[in-house]
Amino acid sequence: MDKVMRMSSERGVVIFSKSSCCLSYAVQVLFQDLGVIPKIHEIDKDPECREIEKALMRLGCSKPVPAVFIGGKLVGSTNEVMSMHLSSSLVPLVKPYLC
Repeated sequence: MDKVMRMSSERGVVIFSKSSCCLSYAVQVLFQDLGVIPKIHEIDKDPECREIEKALMRLGCSKPVPAVFIGGKLVGSTNEVMSMHLSSSLVPLVKPYLC
């Protein structure tokens, strides 16, 4: 869990992803369209993939990927991010991290 917490604080917006996950890709594109360059951790390319998945689930992710952190805090997965975007509450959260 320490590794995940350290990784989630590397940049203002951090996404834990898998290279083959279309929902992870959609979330990445959303942030890029908003003008944010997130730090992407493709956990399927990490030798500790299983441990990272378990740590993300313990932190409260309903699914291990995509897992989005803003300002070092877990926001959630695709559903939570898209809901925040549709309710106009996502942009104020990412405003400090715009390029």
